[in-house]
Amino acid sequence: MATFWTVGFDADDPQRIAGFWALALGYVQEPGFDEPDNASIIDPDGRGPAIAFLRVPEGKSAKNRVHIDIRVAGPGPWDMAERARLIRQRVPELTAAGATVVREEWYGDVLGHVVMQDPEGNEFCVA
Repeated sequence: MATFWTVGFDADDPQRIAGFWALALGYVQEPGFDEPDNASIIDPDGRGPAIAFLRVPEGKSAKNRVHIDIRVAGPGPWDMAERARLIRQRVPELTAAGATVVREEWYGDVLGHVVMQDPEGNEFCVA
């Protein structure tokens, strides 16, 4: 039996960053976590982990050692051309929501993933 778990993020503005990630992942705000110093989002279907955001006094100072990959094509195997199309479709949506493109990574002549940063500078990939 799997263990339920939560991914925890340090945050400058927990409510703002929770809103970004809820949009990016199709999650919803978790009831009861709406204080200025904390926020939590959950998978509305109950399959994925909760994600908690807690205000901390220090800012981000280094590259993430763990990050989220948004898998736009779902589980593999993939049609790589369709996957690249889905990546290119999703990146502008996330940019409009406050993310920043860092770089594209290619697997030979095929777009592999796009490295981005969320509004607080946390790296993630659209793959």
